[in-house]
Amino acid sequence: MRPFAGRAAVAGVGMTALSRRSGRSERELAAAACRAACADAGVAPREVDALLSYHMNDSAPVVQVARALGIERLGWHNDIAGGGTQAASILGDAALLIEAGLARHVLVYRALNGRSGRRMNAVSTGPQEEFTYGMAGPIPMFALAATRYLHDTGLTAEHLHAVVDQSRRNGAGNPRALRREPLTLDGYLARPYVCTPLRTADCCQETDGACALLVSGALGGPRVRAVVRGGGPGCSAMDRAADVTAIFSAYVAPMLWEASGMKPRDVDAMLPYDAYSWLVPRQLEDFGLVERGDLGAYLLERRHAWVNPHGGLLSEGYVHGLNNVAQAVRELRAGAGTALVTGFGGSYGSAALLTW
Repeated sequence: MRPFAGRAAVAGVGMTALSRRSGRSERELAAAACRAACADAGVAPREVDALLSYHMNDSAPVVQVARALGIERLGWHNDIAGGGTQAASILGDAALLIEAGLARHVLVYRALNGRSGRRMNAVSTGPQEEFTYGMAGPIPMFALAATRYLHDTGLTAEHLHAVVDQSRRNGAGNPRALRREPLTLDGYLARPYVCTPLRTADCCQETDGACALLVSGALGGPRVRAVVRGGGPGCSAMDRAADVTAIFSAYVAPMLWEASGMKPRDVDAMLPYDAYSWLVPRQLEDFGLVERGDLGAYLLERRHAWVNPHGGLLSEGYVHGLNNVAQAVRELRAGAGTALVTGFGGSYGSAALLTW
């Protein structure tokens, strides 16, 4: 593997307001975010020659969004079936189109009415036989993996609270964030369980909204340095896994450092996919940013305050991870040198490094 040549840059970002009831269709949300991303990059929508999105049968197809944007001659376009695993790797799809000379400006978007429309907590994951053991959706599956991870690391509910509390603190300074109120330890412990050990506060939000990126080979901005995608047996394949706690980062982190030629110490901003609170320490560990034995103190001392400074999926909102990528661009514009973003789908996922 090698780094991308550095031609692809995220030149524009756009988001709609995040809410629990948008009152707008997914196509309207997508078009609004895409227009904002184009305006941010200084590109007219008609100049876009490729359009990419990812979905779980809950969004507007790219041809409909292109029509809404007034793109009459649409080049390469694709609706990618998939959820959180795509959040980082769709940058790779866009960069590859630019590297191959198939596009100059690529619009990437994710739009969903995840609260007022089709809700992710009802989506089945894994093979049919897992229903026998009560895994009727993503939360039971990842709660089981979380139970084992807490046992193996010695982390407790207090450490999970530290993740959630810091997320709220970070979200407090973000006007887009839906959750900005402080959460004390007692308040956290009083929250009901969804599936032990995960309480309601440990789970990402269900949100209506859209986010878009304008990836360009002709404009400046944070560069797509490296993107990797992969996975293996783990919490997505518990019947075959030697370690059910192994999420995507256990597999893709070594690939990312090899592909980029960079090291963990080079990361200035970390924007991990924080669908569940326990994924934050797991990714800090897997990407070599914190040793396992140091995780407990690191969290309790709030040394992870630099992670998802906008509040992440736990506090800002849930646009299937693409909003974290948008924040990575903002962090780089504000002075960070290298940003790490990830896409989670259990033991399968993706990661990308953006550099200024």
